[in-house]
Amino acid sequence: MRMAKHAAAPHRIVVVGGGAAGLELVTRLGDTLGRSGAAQVTLVEKARTHLWKPLLHAVAAGSLDRAQHELHYLAQAHWHHFTYRFGEMTGLDRQAKQVLLGATRDDEGRQITPPSSVPYDTLVIAIGSVTNDFGTPGAAQHAVPLETPEQASRFHRRLVNACLRANSQEEAVRPGQLHVCIIGAGATGTELAAELHRTVRAVVAYGLTRIDPERDIRIRLVEAAPRILPALPERISVATTDLLHGLGVEVLTGRRVSEVKADGVCLADGEFLPGELVVWAAGVKGPEVLRDIAGLETTRTNQLMVERTLQVTRDPDIFAIGDCAACPRPDGSPGFIPPRAQAAHQQASHMIGQIERRLAGQPLTQFVYRDFGSLVSLGRYSTVGSLMGFLVGKSMFIEGLFARLMYRSLYKMHQTALHGRAPVLWRTMAGLLTSRLESGVKLH
Repeated sequence: MRMAKHAAAPHRIVVVGGGAAGLELVTRLGDTLGRSGAAQVTLVEKARTHLWKPLLHAVAAGSLDRAQHELHYLAQAHWHHFTYRFGEMTGLDRQAKQVLLGATRDDEGRQITPPSSVPYDTLVIAIGSVTNDFGTPGAAQHAVPLETPEQASRFHRRLVNACLRANSQEEAVRPGQLHVCIIGAGATGTELAAELHRTVRAVVAYGLTRIDPERDIRIRLVEAAPRILPALPERISVATTDLLHGLGVEVLTGRRVSEVKADGVCLADGEFLPGELVVWAAGVKGPEVLRDIAGLETTRTNQLMVERTLQVTRDPDIFAIGDCAACPRPDGSPGFIPPRAQAAHQQASHMIGQIERRLAGQPLTQFVYRDFGSLVSLGRYSTVGSLMGFLVGKSMFIEGLFARLMYRSLYKMHQTALHGRAPVLWRTMAGLLTSRLESGVKLH
């Protein structure tokens, strides 16, 4: 469909989802098309604030205060010339070209905003992914997923409360009372295991004298695949496993969870792992709202099928990017581009040009994903990873300080896309000056 270069009214661009991809996209579109009046840019998002998703494990462990890293959508919209619509997408009316929003309510159940709709000319769906517990009995009731900052904070509160409870009770610490079971040894689960080893001990060191960390605290990482970090190169997996073993983290691979109970985890082979603190970090899928949404084509895991142009397969006016999009691999091999932060960032950047071409009536171009490697942060202990095509033209294994700096640079790139270079530089310098005054672990 060729768009007229000069329309009677501004072209309506609606982005649903304010994660890394969606927020970077509306910020850049607002700074260009929104500022000039060439388009009306709107972000639809059910949350009030944004936090870079790879930081969730640090929030859960208590090594990062989310309040210092959250960005308020309303303020970002004001600063960058787009409109923020608070609400959750409940459906689409493709014929009328409208995004349908459900009512929002506060913690007391009072309505904040009524059901409504948002008209669009170009729609970009970027609502990310949610945890897939594969219907495991007890997982939804007893395990905490790490999809949102609220869930990460919830687990941290549960962790601190468990330590306070164990220290104040008359009887000795129960077996499993302070045991943590992390289900899923992808990047999130693995990074959380390393962070927790330090932060739980830091919490106990603040006067919880009746808890013996070596006796009472145990962290287990459970993975159904033959090795941890199964989606990453084997060398990264081996190096990470060795480090976790050195910390005393129990790594159980090739073990599938059959049930989660209030006091522990049952494995398919019959073994029971005592543990009253359980995190589910295994598997992802598209949000339930995408299942059969408006007749669009989806995968079995609720991802929207997209063409190489990032348009969904059944509607040229709708695009999908990030974890909710099933995008073909650039080499034509089976499968889709992995749901990773670098893929979402690249797709958001590509969408800038796609929308500009639509407004100019020009043909769209195909998205080409470039894998720049993988990095896994193990807190203050180490960072390991591989860089693809860096310096030497092939994959290179890195670890230690250099890997840590590269890992931190990914977050700085995201911040720069949202705020610009100068503000990020000033914030970084301020953070270095104030870091010495902080406890190093969140205690509430």
